[in-house]
Amino acid sequence: MTSLSQRLSVARVTLPDTEPEPGTRRAARLAAERATGEVAIADLPEGSNDNAFVANEQHEGPTAPQIDGLLRVKQRAADALFERIGARLNDPNLSEEQLHILVRDELNAVVEAEQAPLTVEERQRLINEVRDDVLGLGPLQKLIDDETVTEIMVNGPDNIYVEQHGKLGRAPARFTSEDQLRRVIERIVMRMGRRIDESSPMVDARLEDGSRVNAVIPPLAFSGSTLTIRKFAKDPFKVPDLIRFGTLTPQMARLLQACVEGKLNVIVSGGTGTGKTTLLNVLSSFIPPRERIITIEDAVELQLQQEHVVRLESRPQNIEGKGEITIRDLVRNSLRMRPDRIVVGEVRGGETLDMLQAMNTGHDGSLSTVHANSPRDAIARLETLVLMAGMELPLRAIREQISSAVDVIVQLSRLRDGTRRVTAVTEVVGMEGQTVTLQDVFLFDYAAGVDNSGRFQGVPIATGVRPKFTERFDDLGIELPPGTFDIQGTP
Repeated sequence: MTSLSQRLSVARVTLPDTEPEPGTRRAARLAAERATGEVAIADLPEGSNDNAFVANEQHEGPTAPQIDGLLRVKQRAADALFERIGARLNDPNLSEEQLHILVRDELNAVVEAEQAPLTVEERQRLINEVRDDVLGLGPLQKLIDDETVTEIMVNGPDNIYVEQHGKLGRAPARFTSEDQLRRVIERIVMRMGRRIDESSPMVDARLEDGSRVNAVIPPLAFSGSTLTIRKFAKDPFKVPDLIRFGTLTPQMARLLQACVEGKLNVIVSGGTGTGKTTLLNVLSSFIPPRERIITIEDAVELQLQQEHVVRLESRPQNIEGKGEITIRDLVRNSLRMRPDRIVVGEVRGGETLDMLQAMNTGHDGSLSTVHANSPRDAIARLETLVLMAGMELPLRAIREQISSAVDVIVQLSRLRDGTRRVTAVTEVVGMEGQTVTLQDVFLFDYAAGVDNSGRFQGVPIATGVRPKFTERFDDLGIELPPGTFDIQGTP
């Protein structure tokens, strides 16, 4: 369990014994906010006394304004909260929701007892900050709650970057110390039953909402502990959302739905951060609810909406170097669990061979993702991953396995305007000599150019080729809208 000092991670600051003068209270408060990185200096109004303070804040000595009393109240409130609830912070019988209620009630009582002359805004800010430090993720909590932030990257205690609207920028928040950052990392990791220390300085975990977390601490992280959080939407994206974003077109969405309903084996290919898991979630939503689905992941991220789902998660080694359960172990075991569909979050090793064998032995309709920059690269990547299984198979045998197992490759790319688009839907046709033959069904139209804001105006368009797997649709009675494969989507 996390120690009391870890649960009560409130910033410690050395404060003067005297209160600031009334005329400098606002300037001093803004100075404290700048010191903690909560507001940007650029946000201050021009011509105000605060700007005069900015010009003088670098001068040392008795003329420098003092830090306002709000941080002092925050420290006293944290100490009083610790005395009131004590060991209950670590009570295993309390759920997270009950703990939040307990801290909120006690914190309100503590603030009332302080009788500090706080405005409504200052009082609410005080309560939120102490609660976030005690139970949340400290300065990251506001970024976690911000729905426009899709990724958070912490490069040591002083440098926090975020991705908003597909663009990367620096956030005004910061940690007070490396120790506070380490406590936040340990809090995340411990909730998931993982560990991170000098003997195991890297970890993959997740937040309660499913957001993916990766942490690296010294000595591997030379510039301070590094934390990367890839947030997932609270409400999983659906097909209309991806069409609205421009990721898919309606014709392409209907084709992919038919591919899933027709039990074709689909591989989603793309680079890091291109939205492979998001698209895999959307594709999995097309699986009929009567089928038994088994998902296999390193860290559970998929948000399937069906009821009949078995979710399996790999497990790293324990402190003794034992007990590791790999993705490959889970794929093998899943074959004994009577699956209708096997969904592998990502193939990155020898499990690729077992997955291809499953696809070739009656487990149709499997879904997975792979890191690759194009459909042709995805085939080469699958070949390499099969070789990692340690089986000395000839390349021709591997390629025959791939060509007969994989039916469709969906290529995702993150364009330079920050948008994520499906840039190709490619059919795996078969073998010609030693080569796996591919046939593009949809391709992204780069020739459409960009608008004044730099956003790509093109969309994925049909190449005019009717894929061979549509014969399977005819056998199953799956109908596609007329003109699905017509160039430019016109009849």
